[in-house]
Amino acid sequence: MSHFHFLDPYWLLALPPLLALAFWLARRRGRDGPWPKLLDGELLPLLRLSEGGAGRSPWLLVGLVWTLGVLALAGPTWQRQVTPAYRAPAAWVVAVDLSPSMDATDVPPSRIARARFGLDDLLSQAHDARVGLVAFAGDAYTVAPLTSDVATIRNLADPLAPSLMPESGNRLAPALEDAARLLKAAPGTDRQIIVLTDGFTDPARALLAARQLHGQGIAVNIVGVGTSGGAPEPNGNGGFVRNGQGQVELTRLDSGLLRQVAAAGGGRYVPLSALPALIAGLHHAGSRKMSSGVAAQHVKLASWLNDGVWLLPPLLLLAALIARKGWV
Repeated sequence: MSHFHFLDPYWLLALPPLLALAFWLARRRGRDGPWPKLLDGELLPLLRLSEGGAGRSPWLLVGLVWTLGVLALAGPTWQRQVTPAYRAPAAWVVAVDLSPSMDATDVPPSRIARARFGLDDLLSQAHDARVGLVAFAGDAYTVAPLTSDVATIRNLADPLAPSLMPESGNRLAPALEDAARLLKAAPGTDRQIIVLTDGFTDPARALLAARQLHGQGIAVNIVGVGTSGGAPEPNGNGGFVRNGQGQVELTRLDSGLLRQVAAAGGGRYVPLSALPALIAGLHHAGSRKMSSGVAAQHVKLASWLNDGVWLLPPLLLLAALIARKGWV
């Protein structure tokens, strides 16, 4: 009982006036009020009704009920309760490149098809993470906000193709900014961006955006889709991009540039074949962040039990006695 105290002690301020009122009402019990001034003293006793139950005053009992009620509201406690911690789930935003070059076939059946397979692997291994989806080409568009409903994201990802984008191009910076907007509303510290791309045309802006996100606690991871040997670059109209001499241009995977952006964003670069290793690393990073905060969480989890609930049964019993016929 050395730890006994009240959780809401200010309720005790209601105790003195309640007891004073109960005492005052008890003293007034049985008085005749103003009638002695209006009636003759010999006549007044003859007009009184029988006082068969007058010896039982309810007001002291009412004072006891009030006392128990105030003590219950004040929240007496002397023991702690440890409850499980709530950890905000990890938040992942996957950005899928839908530029025309993603139709290249150096990785069969095509880069975009393999990117969708990679997205499906990410969704299958998301576990309790909340996942969002962004598509980008000349600009970025939110396909799905953060959600734990990965089945819905799968349905939205199935038809993704470069032909759906309103404008061609390949700019990564708007996609990172759009993903950051989704992640800033997510609680917790485990926030990741995973980019599935074969390259981009705004390296300076992409590097700057990745550094800024890393400073905000958001990691940028990049998955390279394609090969260094490359393949003819589709132009989005059923043909291929040609240079000034009429030769077909090749689109190649520049893994060095992708690695630089991932490093600036505090994340990892992996080729598509190493995506399972990246997923395992994301889960490991989330577990490490959780374990590093165990000591701080343990203090917050210990809470005092409100034992005022044990005063409710006697309070209700006394209240029932007051309601008995003949007390009032």
